[in-house]
Amino acid sequence: MLREVTATRYVEPLHSGGSVPGVVEADDLGTYVVKFTGSAQGRKALVAEVVVGELARALGLRFPELVLVHFDPELAAHEPHQEVRDLLDASPGVNLGMDYLPGARDFTPKAAETFAVDPLEAGRIVWLDALTANVDRTVHSSNLMIWPTLGTVPPRLWLIDHGAALVFHHRWDTSAPDKAYDFRHHALGRYGPDVRAADAELAPRVTPELLRSVLAEVPDAWLADEPGFAGPEELRAAYADYLAARVAASAAWLPTDFPGRAELAAEEARRAARTRAGRPDWLKRVPDLHGKPAAEKDWSAHLE
Repeated sequence: MLREVTATRYVEPLHSGGSVPGVVEADDLGTYVVKFTGSAQGRKALVAEVVVGELARALGLRFPELVLVHFDPELAAHEPHQEVRDLLDASPGVNLGMDYLPGARDFTPKAAETFAVDPLEAGRIVWLDALTANVDRTVHSSNLMIWPTLGTVPPRLWLIDHGAALVFHHRWDTSAPDKAYDFRHHALGRYGPDVRAADAELAPRVTPELLRSVLAEVPDAWLADEPGFAGPEELRAAYADYLAARVAASAAWLPTDFPGRAELAAEEARRAARTRAGRPDWLKRVPDLHGKPAAEKDWSAHLE
C-alpha cells in the first residue's frame, strides 16, 4: 500500500487547477501537494491519480511519490477563502498527496522551444497517456514539470496530474478498450514521439500481475458504492481487465499522427486570427493569452 502520513501544517492552496490542491507539511518531515476527497472532481479523479501515477512509476517514468495523507481541516482554520475552506471541511480523513518538487516549473510551450526531449522518452509518455486515456496533456496544458531547476543535476520532465485520465470509468457500459483518442495536440507531439518503440518496450511489461498490484494501492473507500459492482474488489478487477484488454488492442489506438512544429505554429496562428476577428474593435488591442499561464508555477514560493 501507499505510505501513510499525517498532515501537521497546511501551507497554502494552489489555484492552478480546478481541484484546488493544497501544499501541506507532514509528520515524516515531507512536503506534499494534496488533492482532497471533497473536490468537485470527486474520488474517481483520485483513483485515476493513483492508477496512472503508480503505473508510470512501475514503467520507469518520472513521477513524484504518492502518499495517503491523513488531514484534519482544523489545520486550515486560518484559510481566508470560503470556497477553499468548504473544500477542506469536506475532506477530513485520508486524502492523496504527491511529493513536492521544490523549484519545479511548468513545461510550457515557451519552455518546449528550447527543452530537449528524446523521441523515445516522448513516445513512452504518449504511450502511457494513450493507454490510460489521459486527454489532459496538451500543448496548452501539459501537466508536466521541469525539475530540478538548480544545481548540477540536469533538469528532467516529471509527470503530474492524471485526474482526467481513465475516462472509461465514467461510462463503463459504453467504452470500448480499443477506442482511439485524438492525441495530435499532445504536449510532446513536436518531439516526434517514437510510440512504436515505446509500445514494443512497455506493452509486455503491463501484465495482469502489475495491474492488480497497482489497483491494490487504491483505498477501498474510493472504490465503494460504484453502481453495477458488488464492491471494491470487483471494481479493481474491472479496471485491471479493461487496461489489460487495452494493452492487447494497442495496434488500434496507438497514436502516430503528430503535427510538426511548423504545422502547430501555423495552426496556432490561424486560431489566434479567428479569435481576433471575432472580437469587437475595442477588444482587438487586448493581447491573446490563450493557453498561456499568468505566471510560471514555482512551488517554492508557497513555503516561504
